[in-house]
Amino acid sequence: METGSPGGAETTEAGPETTGDGPETTEAGPVWTGLPPGLLRMRRLLLVVWLGLAALGLGLVLGLCVGPAWAAFALLPLAGIGCGWELLARNWRSWRYAERADDLLISRGVLWREETVVPYGRMQLVEVTSGPVERHFGLASVQLHTAAAATDATIPGLDPAEAERLRDRLTELGEARSAGL
Repeated sequence: METGSPGGAETTEAGPETTGDGPETTEAGPVWTGLPPGLLRMRRLLLVVWLGLAALGLGLVLGLCVGPAWAAFALLPLAGIGCGWELLARNWRSWRYAERADDLLISRGVLWREETVVPYGRMQLVEVTSGPVERHFGLASVQLHTAAAATDATIPGLDPAEAERLRDRLTELGEARSAGL
């Protein structure tokens, strides 16, 4: 059973809270961490802006070129905002990650659940990226690169401090685990 804040900033299985000192696991499984709510706010704003502009453009073009009655089709992108609003929330809630003793777990997906396991010793590069929109919302993404391209993984929408902490920790653990190879 999952507990934690309704914003999804941190969800944990029954057991101890994460201290930030290292990976925590319980008998029930790993301690999962969700994404901060800033990512959901950013994605919802982008949804409203882009579909709002599409509705406005479609309404103007149809109203001027075909006739005012056809401008009603501009309501379709507005309906997409309503549907997309809840779909974005469901997708945001599905993202989580857990640091374990030997690997990092990343879980995501609403209909098709996908869980990626990235062993620390197989990591070649850990990047923190933040585009202009992400920076405006105070977010960053962690990109993990491994020898196999299929296991490259991303954790989007983290607070920059958490992204840097995770990068440093994963780099440290990756160097320690790969030293024996």
